[in-house]
Amino acid sequence: MAWNIRSVLAVAGLFASANAAAIATASSTSATAPTSTPVPPHSDPWYTATNDYADKQPGAVLKIRPAPGNLTQIAANASASYNVMYRTTDSRYNATWAVTTIFVPKTPVNGTSALLSYQIPYDSAFIAASPSYALYSGVNSDISGSLGKGWFVNVPDYEGPLASFTAGVMSGHATLDSIRAIHELAGLGIIDLSQDVRYALWGYSGGALASEWAAELQVQYAPELNFAGVALGGLTPNVTSVLLSINKSYSAGLAPAAMLGLTSQYPEVQEYIISQLNEDGQYNKTTFLGALNSTLSQTTNTFFSQDLSKYFKGGFATILENLTIQKVINSDGIMGYHGVPQMPIFAYKAIGDKISPVADTDKLINEYCSLGANILYQRNTIGGHVAESTNGNQAAQTWLNSVLGGTYAKDFPTEGCSISNTNVNITNTPLRKRNVFSAWPSES
Repeated sequence: MAWNIRSVLAVAGLFASANAAAIATASSTSATAPTSTPVPPHSDPWYTATNDYADKQPGAVLKIRPAPGNLTQIAANASASYNVMYRTTDSRYNATWAVTTIFVPKTPVNGTSALLSYQIPYDSAFIAASPSYALYSGVNSDISGSLGKGWFVNVPDYEGPLASFTAGVMSGHATLDSIRAIHELAGLGIIDLSQDVRYALWGYSGGALASEWAAELQVQYAPELNFAGVALGGLTPNVTSVLLSINKSYSAGLAPAAMLGLTSQYPEVQEYIISQLNEDGQYNKTTFLGALNSTLSQTTNTFFSQDLSKYFKGGFATILENLTIQKVINSDGIMGYHGVPQMPIFAYKAIGDKISPVADTDKLINEYCSLGANILYQRNTIGGHVAESTNGNQAAQTWLNSVLGGTYAKDFPTEGCSISNTNVNITNTPLRKRNVFSAWPSES
């Protein structure tokens, strides 16, 4: 996709002069041969919002640049890649901002264009783990494969500038506003998407968290958006259930990142949690707070199989029985309370999931079905949370092909719910092969 002077002038007329200059600079740089090299967001001045961002509408584009370095080459089947900063809304409904990465396919599909918003499960309270930077370590096959189908691919840093891992409202808002930003760019001719583009969401685990929250918030936060569908794998509907499930397990490291990420939206709550950590001993505050500067791989290694309750002076009761924390969890950590998804849903889940009990997903799906949602839900009798990312992948792709190909009404029921058990066993060492959870050990 080529940039053109008319597009740049249109943007210059819309944004503040400082942003226009930045966009003009970006337009003169080839997206396939950018001159700069990527640096972590906390060290990159570009990741500083414009002074007037709070005055903009949700989804308004603040900045755009060709992605630095060789990201386009890393992402097979891409002709260009861009970073876009846009205005969004945090969990407390205050103005904030986020960044998304847009990949342009080498050969877009004919006719109505297709856009997949792919939410990566980066599962970290560390801003340097954000996809716009972490993608330089590898672009997984879901993204490259989607580009090969001719789909545009959107990959948002949905945790926002505070790396608010598990903050559902923040994640949902940032995901929805990334689509609004793309629509704005398409309307200005900056990105060559048709006005009647079909768009869908896809995410697994932490990526499904952002996708589901976007789906349930859409009806009240972004009613003008008309998603073709959402594919949700390995849902984690209740953060408290996850905490109790993963404690003392191989995935215990998710919990410190989740607690600190969620409460980054509520500084007074985070301050209280920190005050309840032990000052010294094996399970101490310094180790726990290390999750603020750690990737998923690092927290997995640090907290592997630990009893996380030992970090708190009064055990888990210190946090789980606190009424203020319960209020935060109920509003920002449990799915299903903000609206009923208006788009078709494909959900896939391993019955043997050891990170998030299948009963939580069953409950959420049944609630949505009782309220008129259109859902295809497949429960795999084989494998666990990690394995299901691969075992359920082909079914998700088939469903998305239908949704984005415009054949959904022919291929699937457009009303009601279908819930069934499956027996899919593709591999028992899955995610390393797809570079989604490369940091995760295999499930026992």
